[in-house]
Amino acid sequence: MADRLEMQTKDITEINIQKIAEIFPSCVTETKTDGGKTRLAVDFESLKRQLSDAVIPEGKERYIISWPGKSEAQRLANSPTTLTLRPCLDEHSKFADTRNIYIEGDNLDALKLLRETYLGKVKMIYIDPPYNTGNDFLYDDKFESTEEEYSQISGDYDDSGRRMVINSGSNGKYHTDWLNMIYPRLILAKDFLTDDGAIFISIDDNEQANLKRVCDEIFGERNFVTTFTWAAGRKNDSKLVSVSHEYILCYVRSMDYLKENAVKWRERKQGLDDIYAEYDALRKKYGSDDAAVEKELKRWYKSLGANDPAKNHKHYNSVDKRGIYFADNISWPGGGGPKYEVLHPITGKPVKIPSRGWLYSEKRLKELIADDRIVFGDDEKSVPCVKSYLKEHELSAPYSVFYKDGRAATKRLRDLMGKDVFQNPKDEEIIQSLIQFCTDKDSIIMDFFSGSATTAHSVFLQNKADGGNRTFILVQIPEPLENVKGTSEASKTIYNNAIELLGDRPHNICEIGKERIRRAGKQLTGQQTLDDNELDVGFRVFKVDSSNMNDVFYDPTATKKEILDYAAENIKSDRSGQDLLVQVMLELGIELSADIQEEKVAGKTVFSVDGDYLIACFDSDVDDGLVTEIAKRQPRYAVFRDSSMSSDSVAINFGEIFKTFSPNTQTKVL
Repeated sequence: MADRLEMQTKDITEINIQKIAEIFPSCVTETKTDGGKTRLAVDFESLKRQLSDAVIPEGKERYIISWPGKSEAQRLANSPTTLTLRPCLDEHSKFADTRNIYIEGDNLDALKLLRETYLGKVKMIYIDPPYNTGNDFLYDDKFESTEEEYSQISGDYDDSGRRMVINSGSNGKYHTDWLNMIYPRLILAKDFLTDDGAIFISIDDNEQANLKRVCDEIFGERNFVTTFTWAAGRKNDSKLVSVSHEYILCYVRSMDYLKENAVKWRERKQGLDDIYAEYDALRKKYGSDDAAVEKELKRWYKSLGANDPAKNHKHYNSVDKRGIYFADNISWPGGGGPKYEVLHPITGKPVKIPSRGWLYSEKRLKELIADDRIVFGDDEKSVPCVKSYLKEHELSAPYSVFYKDGRAATKRLRDLMGKDVFQNPKDEEIIQSLIQFCTDKDSIIMDFFSGSATTAHSVFLQNKADGGNRTFILVQIPEPLENVKGTSEASKTIYNNAIELLGDRPHNICEIGKERIRRAGKQLTGQQTLDDNELDVGFRVFKVDSSNMNDVFYDPTATKKEILDYAAENIKSDRSGQDLLVQVMLELGIELSADIQEEKVAGKTVFSVDGDYLIACFDSDVDDGLVTEIAKRQPRYAVFRDSSMSSDSVAINFGEIFKTFSPNTQTKVL
């Protein structure tokens, strides 16, 4: 008999109890729920005895961050959901060919739905959550509050009954509400990271201190890497201090893993392309006249502004046939290097030996001299130098403090979209640099506060730069533009521009983000369409929605015979085969980017996923012939509707057919 799919996410609390049982089996016992069902539970008194004096007594002082609602927020992260993701085939961009995912809906629900499938698979997470500035649009996850408290909150309800609220500074739960929003989402986010994965979180001074303490608790203080400080340009409207920076907190999944595997982060130095462009122009003008090229290159460096990244490399101002270099120190670091005679190539006399000794062995230094990689002075009185070429030193460890004009990203997005349609977009080049130094070419990058879809744009940029095949998973709640419209004239103009851009499409941030992805893809491929190019700039669209199953007729955890024997249909009438397939994929841990094929077999619609890893048919009146055809293909999983079989005899033969043709196939029913 086929196993019934639960069609809900796993209860993380139960998973944690099972982990405790593996270590302390005597501390886990069976108990009855209020509904009379048997479930595992932890005997904390027994667990305390096992841990002996390592247990902190209740009420004893300890270092901890706490706020009203924290325990409920943690329970919320661990609780299962019966919601699902529904594919939006009419909104896709190259659905069949792309591996990129865009999800509309509450990110807490989306993270729960994705957790089992992408557990330990995401190399990098970047998020730009609400900064809690007093005008932010927040998620309210149904924490208990009095009517009086709710009356202080202005906002709307979404389709799932969640209140989407403005967390104003006048709200007495100003920091509490923000912490209750971010805490469960970060708990879930940790599980997605690979052992060498990292999370980057943009924030400003309003919640930076609280975010740091929350992340120390969730990710572990030892896994904290740094707080990047981004100086984005001066503001002249401040009364006391011109606050012109924001932060990007960075944590890794396991610092121990990075150290054990000697993982290093290196990024390409900024400003290099401008230097190479200037050098090429000077070579074209002066040919092989190195002296003239050097003179003009130094003049060019001097003309650059103080914040121009190319100016940081002004010491690379010498040139030869190989390119741009600077004359670097050739002495042994700290002293104690080898000392031997080196003759000057013109005077023939021994040159001055570095006081700390030579950096190289005598044999190696002779090889470098023969290869024209050593710079000698006019005579033997000076110490030679080694040529350090810019092309050979393009990478460096990322700096924790950097400058990038915040207006530049706004201008680039304006040029891409035609007008200003989004306030304060994140800089896609900054996120691209994060992707460049901490991911591999085939990594998955996630952003569950995706906003204007900057992260998707950044993934495209880095893939184009290094030929990578990185993919993204973006999540964004369909926030109505009306809710984020400001009161200033500039904000009203942006709102009107966005409404004009979207036309008949829904007026929400998701539509802005999807349009930005489409336009960025076309821009980077240089094509008006997104077909026939190697760069994956498509995306599959999914929306968080209620379960495909009718609650009246189907309890996913029920085992009572009278429920299993319901003749009534247990699947909602408005749900398609694609809807059912996606929910099955989620439960079986199959990635949403998997190849999906639809075909007709014996007159029925049959879906095959990742070759024949999963084969599913949700049509009615399935007969022995179709079951046999599917079994002969020997899938890992075969899934049907509970009511699919055309007769009792087919249902009875079902198991025997698979035993005959594919005994290793796991058969499932909805």
